[in-house]
Order: sequence, then structure tokens, then C-alpha cells
Amino acid sequence: MHVLGINALFHDPAAALLTDGRIVAAAEEERFSRRKHGKRPVPFSAWELPEQSARWCLEQAGLTPSDLDAVAYSYDPALARPADEMGLHDPWDHLRQQYARQAPDFLAEALPGLDPAKVRFVPHHVAHAASAGPVSPYPDCAVLVLDGRGECGSHLAGRYTNRELTVLGTQRLPDSLGLFYEDLTQHLGFLRSSDEFKVMALASYGTPRFAGRLREYVHAADDGGFRARPVPWAELVPPRPAGGAWNQDHADLAASAQLCLEEAMLGIARWLRERTGEEALTMAGGVALNCVANTRLWRESGFRHVWVQPAAGDAGTALGAAAHVAGQKDTLEPMPTAALGRGWSDAELRAWLERAAVPYEEPSDIAETAAQTLAADGIVAWFQGRSEYGPRALGHRSLLAHPGRAENLERLNAVKGREEFRPVAPMVLAERAGEIFDGPLPSPHMLFVHGVAADWKARIPAVVHVDGTARIQTVDRAQEPLVARMIEGFERRTGLPVVVNTSLNTAGRPMVDDPRDALECFGSAPVDLLVLGPFAIRRGKAFA
Repeated sequence: MHVLGINALFHDPAAALLTDGRIVAAAEEERFSRRKHGKRPVPFSAWELPEQSARWCLEQAGLTPSDLDAVAYSYDPALARPADEMGLHDPWDHLRQQYARQAPDFLAEALPGLDPAKVRFVPHHVAHAASAGPVSPYPDCAVLVLDGRGECGSHLAGRYTNRELTVLGTQRLPDSLGLFYEDLTQHLGFLRSSDEFKVMALASYGTPRFAGRLREYVHAADDGGFRARPVPWAELVPPRPAGGAWNQDHADLAASAQLCLEEAMLGIARWLRERTGEEALTMAGGVALNCVANTRLWRESGFRHVWVQPAAGDAGTALGAAAHVAGQKDTLEPMPTAALGRGWSDAELRAWLERAAVPYEEPSDIAETAAQTLAADGIVAWFQGRSEYGPRALGHRSLLAHPGRAENLERLNAVKGREEFRPVAPMVLAERAGEIFDGPLPSPHMLFVHGVAADWKARIPAVVHVDGTARIQTVDRAQEPLVARMIEGFERRTGLPVVVNTSLNTAGRPMVDDPRDALECFGSAPVDLLVLGPFAIRRGKAFA
């Protein structure tokens, strides 16, 4: 059975393909269109479909639209209600719902040969849930979905038994933890539905002195849900103009909101643990990308295991919608990796370099070449294999650097054009992580924060955030042998089994996806070495 999943309505349009219950491909439209998040989450853009990523998914499997058994669309307009009835101020939301109702015809136009009758609407939060529970390593698990909004709610709590969903609780709008955090993001001068991770980073610089006031608006409820109503933010702290300087009040407000979010999530998770008795909690929805809150749930919720979908935001609902439909006939296989996007053969990469007329080398061991540059304090752009599905660079489209030099944090933020308070992440071999980091292990998708052992903080200062934590990525040498060799080569030269890993892009642009993107990024940013598959391109030679 071939099922194509589509996310299109709100933001982060994406496509995913399952064949006989196995994930074949998944990619976000932004990687093709080069528009961050694919589009803005406004009703006027709801008609835009992930046409390029959908076509690529079919090409990857050698299929045509007529070969599909179903197309799963991650929103069900039959469940939606007028915005004002849901307590939302969104006067054009009726456009969004109208576009959703017409999605089968739009998809048939975008994918010639598709029968519109094959399009199936999947409730938004069911799609989120199916992107987590049934494709996680745990066929029996609790599932928690938290985001801004779906058709008429903002939350789903349930359990999967043998990969079958039972819904135990939902939260109706206007209460929404996702919208609460989005509103704060906008108040602090960042781009809502995009920059919430910046608020999480800024929170580490503050103290939660406004938490008491915020709890009047945001808190867990006894029924397993929560209350999250609009906050009069300006009564607490004046808004920060976009691009303006942040001050301690802004950091304290971020810290207060972060604390209230964690408390509400913890209350929901404990209720879910008590109701299900499950040992494993799986999570999806944009709020599940809050790695600080995720770690608190791991420590305090009572669940032994916490697994978060790597593409937890709306992009992941393409995978979840397809999994929900496919699972009704096929046995679903666990998600094998986040590297589900485009990749190129060595011959194809060489052809790109020849066309670009870029001087390049083909060393005997590209991992050792990269390790040597890193040990000499060079910055390496690392392009290997298939691109990642989701917002994290996990060793396929990464910028790498030396963690032992504190100035490399500022240096990388300058290379990428990012705010100075943004942290960068450590990449470490899975078997070494426990020596250095305290937190949930393994952590292959960079979705938790870990305490850094006291005797290591001074040794790897570039990756230690102001609060003494690090958002780590553990590397399984069986899955990522080339990355493992690069880290081992770096350790032989420096004594440090950790490498800085951040996404290969510059501010405001999607992560690099194809070789042209990599060459353009290398040409515009002060990177010392571009590793493109087995090939090495050195800045000194390329721009001599």
C-alpha cells in the first residue's frame, strides 16, 4: 500500500511517503523552495501545497500519482468551527477552512493523475499523534500532542496499544499552550510560529519573577487538560521592537513563561502517566520541540522513556497522516532515522563540483580531513547522505567547530548571523555521553537538554549554555559510522570526544539541502572547509 502524507494548511508544508508500512521518504517544502518554513501561517497562504516535496517523494519510490492508494491530508475541515465560536480573533480563518475542503481537487491539479477521491482527511492532532506513537520504538505507549491549534483544539492525550490509538483527553480552543508561547514570541520582537526556540534560549538568562502573575492565565487542570488564556503581556513588560536590544525584563518574562509552560506540561504528563500506567511517553506538536521542558518531563513525570518525533512541528503531520491511514491496513515499522530527505551519489556530487568549476580534493579518508581542520580550529561545513526531516541538523547538513574554545560560540553565531544568546550543540559518541552529560540517553535527535559534568564545563565551553546545560546529539556508530570516525579523529588530536554541531544555514534561510545550497552557503559564509560527500573544498583554494 502506497500512502502519501501531506501537511499544507498552517505552516511548514511537507510530504511523506509510506509503502507497506515503511517510511520511504519525508521532506519539508522549504528545502526545495528555499523559503523558511515554506510559507507564513496565514489564511491567505493555506492553498499552497508542498508540490516539490510531494513530487520528490514519489520519484524517490519510483511512483506516479496514479500509483497511490491514498493521500492523507493532516487536517479535517469537517471538525472545524468558525474562529469566533472558538474564541479566536482570526477573521479570515474561513478561507483556511475553504481551502482545506478543496484540497482533494488542488492536490489532483498539483499531481496530475491523482484521483481526488483518494484524498483522506486526517484530524490534525491525530496526525501529530501518529507521527509519534506508532512509529516510535514503543508499540505500547502514552502519546501527548501540544501545539498552537488544530481544527478546534490544541492538545491530545492518549495511548497506543499495539500501535492503535485511544484518545483519553483533548483541550478545546481558545486554551492553547502553543498560542501562549507564540504570543510571547511576538511580544519579545521575534517572528511568531518561527522563533519560539529563541525565547527558550533567552529564558536561561532570566529569573521567573513574573511566574506568579502568569499562573493566573496558564496552569494545568485537574481533568488532564490545562488553561492557557491570552496574557496582557504589556502590563508586565513593554514589547521589544523587532531587531531592538533585549534587556533583563525581557529575559525574566521569557523565564517566567518557560516555567509556566513546563509546569502545565508536567501536570498533563503526570495525569497521563496515572491514567495509562505506560512506561513510555511519545510526544509531537510544536510545543514538543521545547527541549528544556522535555527534559523536565523525563525527570519528573514518572515515565521511564520519553521519545519525541524529530519533526515534531507541523511538518511531521505529513508523516503522521500517512502513518494513520497506512496503519489501518499495513503493519507500521518504527522510524529508522531522521535522514529521510534528498541525497546524492558520489558521482552526482562530483558532477556538481565540475559544473561549478570549484577546485576540490578527494582525500583517502574525508572524516580524518575534517577532524584535522576542526582540530586546527577551522569551521567545517559537513554535507553527507540524505538530509534531515525536521528542524535539527543531525550530522548530515551541519556546521562543525572546536568546542574547546569559548569564542567559537560567538564566532558561529556571527557566521550564521544569529543572536548572541543562542547556544550551539555538542555532538558526542553515544558510548561516551554518560561520562560528560547528565540527562536522557541516548539522545540522537537533539530534543533534550543535559547537565554538563563540572570537570568538563571548562574543557568544552563553546557548547555549555549560560545555565550549565547543553542540547546534545548522541551518535550511534552503527548508524553514523562516518560521523563517528570524524569525532574519533578529532579526539585523537585534541583529547575531546565532542564536536560542535549546528545547522548548515545562515539566519532566515532554510537548512542547506542540495549541493547547490551547500556551495552557495560556503561562498557566502566564512567557512574553512566544505565537505561534500567524499570531496573537500578548501576556502583558501576556492577563493584564491
